[in-house]
Amino acid sequence: MQISKEELLKKANEQCKNTLLETLEIEMIDFGDDYLVARMPVTPKVHQPDGVLHGGATVALAESTGSFAAHLFIDVEKYFVRGIEITANHVKGVSEGFVYAKAKFLHKGRTTQLFEIKVTDDNDNLISFCKLSTIALPKQK
Repeated sequence: MQISKEELLKKANEQCKNTLLETLEIEMIDFGDDYLVARMPVTPKVHQPDGVLHGGATVALAESTGSFAAHLFIDVEKYFVRGIEITANHVKGVSEGFVYAKAKFLHKGRTTQLFEIKVTDDNDNLISFCKLSTIALPKQK
């Protein structure tokens, strides 16, 4: 039985309950063969004291999106995913609306995965460019 895109996104978002993703209101909204898109509202909750999006919140969005993307393409009954390195270049500030993270695979290995994650605003302006490495590790029985 194949699960629909809508059902898979709903299931992914349900897993965010009582986590940082729920706190930051991160929501998975789309995916394809080699990407996943999530969004986060830009509100005072994720602002720096001067009223613009905090870089740490941006990195949390990027890492969450990449890690979820890795989960979509592994056997979650046998493996779990952990981020092992993330870098971020913040290029533009934003103070309202939404930011969108699109995680695209650069490498989809059995053990390690590498993602390019572009964070954009409502007008598709680049806010941050991130790179994430993840690792799939076997679950202990």
